[in-house]
Amino acid sequence: MTTIKRLNAQAAEFPEQLAALTAFALEDGREVEATVREIVDAVRHQGDAALVRLTNRFDRRTVSDTDELVLTPEQIEDAWSTVEPPERDALAEAAERIREFHAHQRDESWRMSDRHGNVLGQQVRALDRVGIYVPGGKAAYPSSVLMNAIPAKVAGVEEVVMVVPAPDGVLEPMVLAAARAAGVDRIFTLGGAQAVAALAFGTETVPAVDKIVGPGNIYVATAKRQVFGVCGIDMIAGPSEILIISDGSADPAWLALDLFAQAEHDEDARAILISPDRTHLDRMEQTIARLLPKMERRAIIETSLAHRGALIDVADLEAGVDLANTLAPEHLELAVAQPEQWVDRVKHAGAIFLGAHSPEAFGDYCAGPNHVLPTARTARFSSPLGVYDFQKRSSIIHCSPDGARMLAPLAQVLASGEGLAAHAYSAKVRDGSNGVDL
Repeated sequence: MTTIKRLNAQAAEFPEQLAALTAFALEDGREVEATVREIVDAVRHQGDAALVRLTNRFDRRTVSDTDELVLTPEQIEDAWSTVEPPERDALAEAAERIREFHAHQRDESWRMSDRHGNVLGQQVRALDRVGIYVPGGKAAYPSSVLMNAIPAKVAGVEEVVMVVPAPDGVLEPMVLAAARAAGVDRIFTLGGAQAVAALAFGTETVPAVDKIVGPGNIYVATAKRQVFGVCGIDMIAGPSEILIISDGSADPAWLALDLFAQAEHDEDARAILISPDRTHLDRMEQTIARLLPKMERRAIIETSLAHRGALIDVADLEAGVDLANTLAPEHLELAVAQPEQWVDRVKHAGAIFLGAHSPEAFGDYCAGPNHVLPTARTARFSSPLGVYDFQKRSSIIHCSPDGARMLAPLAQVLASGEGLAAHAYSAKVRDGSNGVDL
């Protein structure tokens, strides 16, 4: 039988067990940090020459010039025509659903006036150029292209630059087709920390961007952390995770597949189901054992469930929601008969799926909301990727003469309190008096 932990939330040892289950280091030690620093510095100072050398080394390629790392519009069109019609149609429809959802997130500039005639407001502008990183390791992720590029385009970003590794020179046509559906402007066959560095600093061939988004391995995550400040980044994501709260009303097979769908991403993915119904937990354990041998990615799922999966017995659904708020999961499924009764009690989750007919897999591909979500409890303070991540805001302050006379004494008092005399003088000369005698 498949090994998956059975835990009791009411047991004295549960806090320690939960800490062990959820512990995960986003960094992999000094060795990774040093390796990435060396790669980033090489690209920063050597540009295209470093990109060619590092791509040949890490992706087992034999390119001689960065021109070979640039995909032409013709190559992208060829990939689109290579993809079977059902897949093209699915990409197009998913793209439209994602585009429609994110259109509601657009922020607009605004102005207000106070009673003294001062005009205050906020000017919203899209970023000029954004880079999206698309993984190319254990699986192809055309969905990642859609979720990262479409919000940028909806925000009004002028140029979206995509990097995707091509190990052994092989590219997945679905990924390129997704780039066409999402409106990506330029594509480079680059991966790893070297791709992140190229986007951050720019090279002779790759343009520097204002922000880098998209998931990757520990080297990509570490590179994003190291270049933050030179450009923006979306987040430092850990392994994917799902938490299902079940009252026992849903088919155990449905829920087992939902756990598998998360676990098959990576051996470090976390899949947990909690329920107050012990009989239901027994059935879940039996169903997992029955269905797992039928899964194509069984080895990955089995490792994930054994190391990072659990079935947890809780006192009641309220205790289950409390536990969910503690874990602040990336994906939270409320597989209960009346999910709307519980959703308002959820304080921390990247995405909330209501009812057994709303699996996390829909969110990954085609429901509409973004699947780039905070992991590792960061849903306590961060949000899904969205249009707002590709917009920036400038404050607007336009003072009338009367408004300046009203604000001047306030600014003088506060500036003097901070010991900043020049600030006080700057305010004083606008108070309508005889100015400042210096």
